[in-house]
Amino acid sequence: MRILVNSLRLLAVIAVVAAVLGQWLVSSQRDDYVFWNFFGYFTIQSNILIGLAFAAALVVAAQRKRQGVGPSVFRGAATVYIATTGIVYNTLLVSVDVQTSVQWSNDILHKVMPVYAVLDWLLFSDRARLLFRHIWWFLLYPAVWLVVVLVRGATDGWVPYPFLNADLGYGVVALYCVGIAVFIALMGVLVVGMSRLRLVKV
Repeated sequence: MRILVNSLRLLAVIAVVAAVLGQWLVSSQRDDYVFWNFFGYFTIQSNILIGLAFAAALVVAAQRKRQGVGPSVFRGAATVYIATTGIVYNTLLVSVDVQTSVQWSNDILHKVMPVYAVLDWLLFSDRARLLFRHIWWFLLYPAVWLVVVLVRGATDGWVPYPFLNADLGYGVVALYCVGIAVFIALMGVLVVGMSRLRLVKV
């Protein structure tokens, strides 16, 4: 079972690298391409984070150890973020052009990885039990990302997603932000709860 799990995670890491690189190769050819804008998307960042989390899990597995609390918190947080990416995209952005012109890359980043990451966390037992206070750590990165995006939107006009555009009105933007924050917190509760399960022993 350990070999199967590690193989799946290795494939997930390869898929993330291929999908991000594939999209970057196309986006970087656009006249309006800006390096910081491309890597400023929550989609790109959350996929990189889950890829790093799986890579770290592979290193721990190679040492024949169980993940400690720190790495488990990181992977749990990355699972929350990638799940948020999947839900937000498939509910708010599926019909919006957000520079996702490479279809296979788009599917991996917004559909395949969110589903796999959640299933990996739910099923496989090689993670520490998390505590509900860890949810505060889960909220830290999205809060920082949001502040940076709002500041950039107010200064240079760049926003990664239409629902964060101040032209909608700050009240509307605030409602979207609160809704997503609530979702992240609730997803954090689920991730912490799932960390207590041992469905498939690894």
